[in-house]
Amino acid sequence: MENKIKLVWRFSGINALQIANHHLVHINEYSEKENLKIINSGTQEISEFSSISFIVVPKDILNKIKNDLKPHHSFPAND
Repeated sequence: MENKIKLVWRFSGINALQIANHHLVHINEYSEKENLKIINSGTQEISEFSSISFIVVPKDILNKIKNDLKPHHSFPAND
C-alpha cells in the first residue's frame, strides 16, 4: 500500500471558496507541467468565510511539492 499525504491550502474571506477553486486550477496545471501523480484533489467549504483546496499525493513526491507550492498543512491521508 502506497503512503499518501494530503496537502492543504486555506483561504479566508467572503470569496474563499471561489479562490480555493481557482487555486486548484493552478495546482492541476503545475502537476501536469511537472508530470506529477495526484491521487485526489478538490475544494471544501469549511464555513461561509473559510475554504480549502487540497491534493493527495504519494509520499515520495512530498518534498518537491512542499518546496514548490508551499502548502499550509500536510498530514497522512486516509483516501
